[in-house]
Amino acid sequence: MSKIKRKQFATYIQAQTSTPSYVLLGTDLEELSIEMNANVVKTANILGETSVSIDKYEKQSSVEPFKADSGDDLFTWLKEIIDGDQTLSDLETNVVHVDLYATPTVDAYPAYKENVVVEVVSYGGNTEAFQIPFNIHYTGVRVAGTFNPTTKTFTAA
Repeated sequence: MSKIKRKQFATYIQAQTSTPSYVLLGTDLEELSIEMNANVVKTANILGETSVSIDKYEKQSSVEPFKADSGDDLFTWLKEIIDGDQTLSDLETNVVHVDLYATPTVDAYPAYKENVVVEVVSYGGNTEAFQIPFNIHYTGVRVAGTFNPTTKTFTAA
C-alpha cells in the first residue's frame, strides 16, 4: 500500500458559461478541503449519560485564492456572477470528485457528482493578481459514476 497524493483526488467544477464545461480546481491552491460541518446533537439524561448523534452534514469548500485567468471558463462564469449581481439558481452548478488513484475502466475513474451553490466571497485582490475567492456549498444531492479526465465527461452509474 502507498499513500494517496492529494493530486490523485481531483475536483472539477462545472462553469456555467454558454457551453458549460468542467474546470479542474487546483491551480494556485495550496489546499482544498471539504469541511463536513456536521450537525451534532448531544443529549444528557438524568443518569449522567450523554447520547450523541449526527443527523446531517452541511458541507462546504473554500476556494482561495482564485487568481483570474482571462482564458478560463470558471473566471468567465464568476465574473458574470459579479457583474450581474446574480443570485438563486444562477449560482447552481455541480462538482465532480474523481478518484484518480483507483484503477480506471475505459479511461474513466470512479467519481461522484454533487449539486452545489457557489458563493462569491469578494473580488479584487492585491498587486499579484485579480482574485475572486469563492465558497462551494454542497446540497447533498449526489450521484455515483465515473469521470473521464481527458474528455471531462461524467457518466452516472
